[in-house]
Amino acid sequence: MNTRKMVIMTMFVAIAVAGSTFVYFPAGIARAYPIQHAVNVIAAIMLGPVPAVMIAFLTGLVRILTGTGSLLAFPGGMIGAFLAGVFYKYFRKTWLAAVGEVIGTGVIASLLAVPYAKLLMGTAFTAFFFVPPFLVSSVSGAILGLVLVARLQRTQIGSRLRREI
Repeated sequence: MNTRKMVIMTMFVAIAVAGSTFVYFPAGIARAYPIQHAVNVIAAIMLGPVPAVMIAFLTGLVRILTGTGSLLAFPGGMIGAFLAGVFYKYFRKTWLAAVGEVIGTGVIASLLAVPYAKLLMGTAFTAFFFVPPFLVSSVSGAILGLVLVARLQRTQIGSRLRREI
């Protein structure tokens, strides 16, 4: 992995952590953090699935260590980032990266969060308890990510970054 790619990944982690501190809204009993999902979509498109998962993991870790996130950040962010990256890698459609984020976070991770919460947090929930807030968060973030990717693609910065990475 080259230094430039690591610096860009670090910047994505910083954007996601800072964005999660300032940009959130209520989504049922939880809070929606769309910046994390937007970063997942952008990183998946620009860097691929493995770096996107690494960014999601490090973002979740920093948020937990600073007290601004919960253990649910791990399955939510990482599964969504992985599917966004895989969908984009194989189909080369930006909108499919967003769909991967929504399916990965809003559906799969929300269902995995139930036994995960029971095991690690000692709390029992029904099977679809996390689906609505995870969907709200991932859909809003995926849309934001698509808008930002479209803006980046129209600039020389976006095309230059993609070539250099």
